Amino acid sequence: MSEIDILSFGETMAMFVAEQNGDLAAVEHFHKRIAGADSNVAIGLSRLGFNVAWLSRVGDDSLGRFVIDTLENEGLDCRHVAVDFAHPTGFQLKSRADDGSDPVVEYFRRGSAASHMSVQSISPELLNARHLHATGIPPALSASAREMSLELMTRMRDAGRSVSFDPNLRPSLWATEQLMITEINRLAALAHWVLPGLSEGRLLTGFDDPADIAAFYLDQGAEAVAIKLGPHGAYYRTQLDQGFVAGVPVQTVVDTVGAGDGFAVGMISALLENHSFAEAVQRANWVGSRAVQSRGDMEGLPTRIEMSAEFSSADREQALLLQG
Repeated sequence: MSEIDILSFGETMAMFVAEQNGDLAAVEHFHKRIAGADSNVAIGLSRLGFNVAWLSRVGDDSLGRFVIDTLENEGLDCRHVAVDFAHPTGFQLKSRADDGSDPVVEYFRRGSAASHMSVQSISPELLNARHLHATGIPPALSASAREMSLELMTRMRDAGRSVSFDPNLRPSLWATEQLMITEINRLAALAHWVLPGLSEGRLLTGFDDPADIAAFYLDQGAEAVAIKLGPHGAYYRTQLDQGFVAGVPVQTVVDTVGAGDGFAVGMISALLENHSFAEAVQRANWVGSRAVQSRGDMEGLPTRIEMSAEFSSADREQALLLQG
């Protein structure tokens, strides 16, 4: 039996978050944190008690050491994070948005250490993980990282492991939109659970209706699809069932970044605990709602104790609104 519950991979960047509102050019004080959709999900799953292995690459620099230290403090197994002596750790600047709007983010990641991940980065030990979570970000970083994504997803599915995939589109990292659509859909076809946002699903499939978007991926080989609808909740569809699950009301939205990552944390954790897909979407909506109530990309992701205390059976009963 593998000691690894979940394998996740991607780029974790250092992030400098503005401490005051306004144009980033005028901001004088920043707070140093980490950022990266893939590692946000890994951290969220680790907080819920799963043993999560993290596969990545950082530069031989202070930001790389900061990234590894932060991830290890969150409980991630970072033995498979390589240190690159030729390329730097990526970083980003993020504005402060107190009105609940999306913050401005400027990236400095081109040619980063993580973009040099390749199939040679894959250790046989990692392939014994029970579950693989992948997103569309690593394949956007470089051809070698794309090849690694394809190899990991193919080998894990062939080995009978469960695989989840969040498209997490980053159009600016792709040479063309059509290349992005083709490659993302090729990877999605290797996943058991596909988790797009509504706008992503529309772009990737050409369909407008959530039911048609979900059907597209079910026809490609997915077992189930959950489509994020923002504050309205989510639509899900399997080969046997479909429905809407209402969103969780939030009084004050502090930071929208990381909501989709929280959704993935809820979905994956619940499904690995053998909950139904509808129940998993309920948990996903709740974790996503919690994420937007804290400043930072992953600071609002709950621990197992917090989830047990706050996500009560009453919440679940109220959230579930199925329309067959």
